[in-house]
Amino acid sequence: MQYRIAIIFISFCVLCLIILPDFAFSEQKFPPPQFKSDYKMPETIVQPPRSDFYEYLDVAVLVLALSLASYLALKKRSRRGIFYLSIFSLLYFGFWRKGCVCSIGSIQNIALALFNNGYTVPITVIAFFTLPLLFTLFFGRTFCAAVCPLGIMQDIVLLKPIKVPKWLGHGLRMFVYIYFALAILLAATASGFIICEYDPFVAFFRRSGSFNILILSMSFLVMSVFVGRPYCRFICPYSLLLGIMSRASKWHVSITPSECIQCRLCEDSCPFDAIQKPNREELTRNRFAGKKILAWFIASLPVLIIIGILLGLFVSKPLSRINPTVSLAQRVYLEETGKEKEMTEASDAFRRTGRSPDELYADAAKINKQFIIGAGIMGGFLGLVFGVKLIQLSVKRVRTDYEADRISCVSCGRCFKYCPVGTKIRQLDEGKP
Repeated sequence: MQYRIAIIFISFCVLCLIILPDFAFSEQKFPPPQFKSDYKMPETIVQPPRSDFYEYLDVAVLVLALSLASYLALKKRSRRGIFYLSIFSLLYFGFWRKGCVCSIGSIQNIALALFNNGYTVPITVIAFFTLPLLFTLFFGRTFCAAVCPLGIMQDIVLLKPIKVPKWLGHGLRMFVYIYFALAILLAATASGFIICEYDPFVAFFRRSGSFNILILSMSFLVMSVFVGRPYCRFICPYSLLLGIMSRASKWHVSITPSECIQCRLCEDSCPFDAIQKPNREELTRNRFAGKKILAWFIASLPVLIIIGILLGLFVSKPLSRINPTVSLAQRVYLEETGKEKEMTEASDAFRRTGRSPDELYADAAKINKQFIIGAGIMGGFLGLVFGVKLIQLSVKRVRTDYEADRISCVSCGRCFKYCPVGTKIRQLDEGKP
């Protein structure tokens, strides 16, 4: 009952944010007036940056929230505690911190620093990038359960969950790898931070954003009512790293605290399709056919990598135009050759710097080479991932009990209350008959 009240309350708050008449858009709708007198526009007052104290406070709160989430999920096994902690994290890291620093977006900062010697990653960003991964390596994806504001935003509006077919889920999951590789490529070439630019919920956290971003946010919010954490499962690039760490985690959430009695009560409890069912009989029937398919997939792996590299090289030139330097060089070239008569604001600003077009072309050529190499690596990586995915799907591990999938389980604790063994143990711990 308390969960329902909290869900209704939070959903009401979100709806209020949507329909508030003073919702501010970041885009300037009207240009400033052009005065003929000596009037000067007043300077915009910019809020000063956060002090070091608040940055260290953010890291301290992150460590505390991760520790508490791990305790509630693994030791206490309390879905209620996880839920209330997630509400705190949403209010703190989401609405009060306005979604920044974001562990998901920090991927781009790390990538830029690795490929650009002139950029130094702030210590806060490093902490927000590494701490959730470190906790996941030991305790599973408890960061997703009750600390990440993006995941929580989707979780609290999940009211009518529907099952996504497994074949569709595996196909959509590939977009995570594409988005991850593209974000790394664009960040490494200083072309943009697309993870931050297309963050689906930052418009709610900051109460600002373009109309397109607002539509994107609304779409994900509506989708999250029926599909469990669609952004986390099918788009979030950080979930890729968390899944790798969670696979190797020392401790991980289990459906039952002791032996599984296969009562099947937990079978449909997870809205994220993270519960793996027993499969001994299925593997016995299809063992020969599975070996044949596995052999074909292993043999096709080099071919898939080569195809991926070729596709990456093919898209390298269109992708390079995302870079502002390449885009500007292309525009200046069109103006220099007379194919474009009017200058843009960017090309006009470049000419005022006094630099020659040849210098700009040289810079753009260097960036184009980076894109050719980076896009080729990206394509080979995606080809490798696709091939390995096919191999993993053809290799079946024998399971005799219902188990939480280490990679996709977000440690939300929904399955706890469905397990009669866990319920009985919890009642004994609380002194109930």
